[in-house]
Amino acid sequence: MGPLVIALVSGLLLILAYVTYGRWLGRRVFELDPGAVCPSKKLNDGVDFVPTPTPVVFGHHFTSIAGTGPIVGPAIAVMWGWLPALIWILVGSIFIGAVHDFGSLVVSIRNRGQSVGEVAGRVIAPRVRLLFLLVLFMALTIVLAIFGLVIAAVFKTYPAAIAPCLLQIPMAILIGVWLRRGGRNLLFPSILVLALMYVSVIFGDTGMLMGFNAQLASQSMMWWVIALLAYSAVASVLPVGLLLQPRDYINSLQLISAMILVVLGLIVASAIGGAPVAGERPALELIAPVVDWSPANAPPMLPFLFIVIACGAISGFHCLVSSGTTSKQLNAEPAARCVGYGAMLTEGFLATIVTLACVAGLGLGIASETGTTLLGADAWNARYGQWMGDKSLAYKVGAFVDGAANFLKTLGIPSGIAVALMGVLVASFAATTLDTACRLQRYVVQELANTIARPNGSPSAVASIVQPFRGRLGATILAITVATLMAAMPLPGQAWGWDNAGKGGLILWPMFGATNQLLGGLAFMVIAFYLKRRDKPVWFLIAPLIFMLILPAWAMIQQLGGWWNAESPNWILIIVAISTLLLEAWMIAEAASVWWSLPRGGGLTTPQLDSA
Repeated sequence: MGPLVIALVSGLLLILAYVTYGRWLGRRVFELDPGAVCPSKKLNDGVDFVPTPTPVVFGHHFTSIAGTGPIVGPAIAVMWGWLPALIWILVGSIFIGAVHDFGSLVVSIRNRGQSVGEVAGRVIAPRVRLLFLLVLFMALTIVLAIFGLVIAAVFKTYPAAIAPCLLQIPMAILIGVWLRRGGRNLLFPSILVLALMYVSVIFGDTGMLMGFNAQLASQSMMWWVIALLAYSAVASVLPVGLLLQPRDYINSLQLISAMILVVLGLIVASAIGGAPVAGERPALELIAPVVDWSPANAPPMLPFLFIVIACGAISGFHCLVSSGTTSKQLNAEPAARCVGYGAMLTEGFLATIVTLACVAGLGLGIASETGTTLLGADAWNARYGQWMGDKSLAYKVGAFVDGAANFLKTLGIPSGIAVALMGVLVASFAATTLDTACRLQRYVVQELANTIARPNGSPSAVASIVQPFRGRLGATILAITVATLMAAMPLPGQAWGWDNAGKGGLILWPMFGATNQLLGGLAFMVIAFYLKRRDKPVWFLIAPLIFMLILPAWAMIQQLGGWWNAESPNWILIIVAISTLLLEAWMIAEAASVWWSLPRGGGLTTPQLDSA
């Protein structure tokens, strides 16, 4: 099966799923109501709750859930072969990931835009609320740390991406001002901003900007992490329509247009071969093994394939976006299918394209360390000779950047611009996830502080301690401080120092995968309780729920053994892993005791459960 056939069949399957399974979920299971008043309208505060046109909400949601997840995950997981990765992406996104995102969004908009953690206390049991919020806090801390490190690594590897990414901020603010002043026609500003973004990529590493990029790229990993988290802190407290929404929207335009260009390049490469190398066009072919059960130094495919590929198949982080920011912006219930189910399927297609870039596009030619051009299997072996060597995440992400750039070069796009465009794409989408994650963590910290503080207002030492974190500023400061400390971990066995701070933080990726996927299983549990209490069908959730509770715990236990027995144990990861597993077990026990005691029809924990 050729790369082009894989892309076309995958796209058709995803479209078919949207118009069949997605429609059934919307009409028969969730019963979306066009006349319902969404939280964005009823609770409109101009900051977090803002009714927004569906295309803008889709852009925010898509770019926030995508980030670098559907890029990094497949770029690593193809080491086990392209077929297992592709099957998990398609089956996972259609039957697990999109259902998870869609369900989380509907549950939230029917509960005043509250997070899944908040809703868990209402549909399962009050104690579960605190347990879920603690899991969310740990998961989001890891998300903030790892994505800050990933962006820093991309900027240091691809300096040409720095200026275009920074220029996106003022462009996003201009779009935000346009919308806030009543601008409703998005066609003209969308075309203008998209054109400006491509101009910034073409000229973003020339003249004075080249020196500017080089100077910033020379900064340490920790310098970048601090700068990026500081930016995300500012973005998280600004009105959502001023920076977050428009930045995500224009990034979605960039991603969709870039995907179109990559697919066009894939078509051309399939027809006539890649860009000429030494006067000849290399043939496009699958250079990765179909299945490889034991890559060098890699963990076992089961369960780690399903952990490494998170975004693009299913990601627990998506339930936080659905119930944290998107549900506060959606202006009509029927739009939930497009935004919740449709955006996840689009991400599944992105993950498919990433897979093809790594297992086929890479073979069209990459530069070796000696300056020669490597083709076919030689190119594959140069990037995938071992699991995660000293080049770590940035090296595997580079496989996608170079492979996708090869597709663009078949269209006549110069090599430097093609690589810069893909580098900007990776960094931009990691940044959108960082923005959203910081805002989500602020919500979680505030909910935790409100939960821990005594509701009757009586004085207590605990209430005094958590009081500063009930506000937006205090919650945000706590969120970025904890994430910065986690990201600052040095390499195992080395003392902390400014030069090596952050280098060890990249080992957070496996922990991110396991915690992230476990969160997806817990969100399925909340959705299942919500439906059962209304006597709605839950059979289609049972297999995904069990699957997403067992596999992440299995992977985390395996990693825990490795960290525990290491020559220099990483106690931060050990503590986080043990705490997460204990919280999961506690939540499952609480849920099981409630599930079997529910009467037919379920009953409600509060009379206003569905109040918007």
